[in-house]
Amino acid sequence: MSKVPRLGILGSGSGSNCQSIYDAIQAGTLNAEIVVVLSDIPDAFILERARSWGVPAEVIDCGGFKTKFPDESQAAVAARLKEYDVDLVCLAGFMRLVKAPLLNEFPNRIINIHPSLLPNFPGLHAWEQAVNAGATESGCTVHYVDAGMDTGPILGQARVPVLPNDTAASLHARIQVEEHKLYPAMITKVLESL
Repeated sequence: MSKVPRLGILGSGSGSNCQSIYDAIQAGTLNAEIVVVLSDIPDAFILERARSWGVPAEVIDCGGFKTKFPDESQAAVAARLKEYDVDLVCLAGFMRLVKAPLLNEFPNRIINIHPSLLPNFPGLHAWEQAVNAGATESGCTVHYVDAGMDTGPILGQARVPVLPNDTAASLHARIQVEEHKLYPAMITKVLESL
């Protein structure tokens, strides 16, 4: 890819992984630029982060649905990402299931970070699932997004031990440290293959 790759970020929360991507770009360890940040939560802090960097930050209209990502909303997101000439879509704490038409518009160009060693503990609150299951190890996974729940091909993982005195919160905090290193590295790997 001769031009600087253009990233579109979708998130639902505070945007700490989005921040790690931005920081890697600023540090020169990730050759890319964030051109738009989209969120399904109007007051999500990820939008504030983007605005503070001068990056367009927009709200996704999901038609009033709390968890569903309607096809028309996905089509609108796909069109918006195309308007920004996005090369790679990065899900960063985006809490809705992506399906067609978004997947069709960006084949093998949507990736996600998940706070477990997939295929273990897919879905919500994976760190809590790990503690409740008595797991001795957890971590995080960057994977391509397909139509399933955290089922796409795995790009990379980082391992985090589950300590005997861990709570869901303490484990989550340690997993996030690894997420913030792994995600920018895996974005670089994907961009090299485009």
